[in-house]
Amino acid sequence: MPWQVVPMQRRHIAGFRELLDRVARERRYLAFLEAPPMPRVRRFVLNNLRNGAPQLVALDEGAVVGWCDITPKVPVTLQHGGVLGMGVAASHRGIGVGAGLLQEALQAATLRGLTRVELVVRTDNDPAIRLYRRFGFEVEGRLRNYLDIDGHAHDVLAMARVVSGLQDLQDRATSGVCD
Repeated sequence: MPWQVVPMQRRHIAGFRELLDRVARERRYLAFLEAPPMPRVRRFVLNNLRNGAPQLVALDEGAVVGWCDITPKVPVTLQHGGVLGMGVAASHRGIGVGAGLLQEALQAATLRGLTRVELVVRTDNDPAIRLYRRFGFEVEGRLRNYLDIDGHAHDVLAMARVVSGLQDLQDRATSGVCD
């Protein structure tokens, strides 16, 4: 395996922003059409690091080729949940990078006490939907005309994964759900 999954560190921020920008400019996978300015990205990453949020990168020869973060919700009634964000460089799709990132992030989220992880994904992103289903995410609804990209409306699926704790995650891993 030429790539590895590691916790994000300060030194990865520039590479993360660069990859976020590349994936966003593909105009297919993210709500962003370009990465936010570096100060905003830096604040996001540093806040997640300070708060112990699951935040991982995939590295290939030191370059960031993927990321996955789960941002915990703030209101006290929602603190058991977080929102998933992830992306993989076009050059590294289809070789297990996304699965590696997602597995590590979900384990970290469960260890942190998060029992609900949610996301939205475009309905035409079949590889991502298959990946999320493989890791126990279920469709909770369809949001119509959720995104407008270049005058074209796109529906998204609201998906969530709910676990009762670390044992549930370990059971899924041994049953092959998280392979």
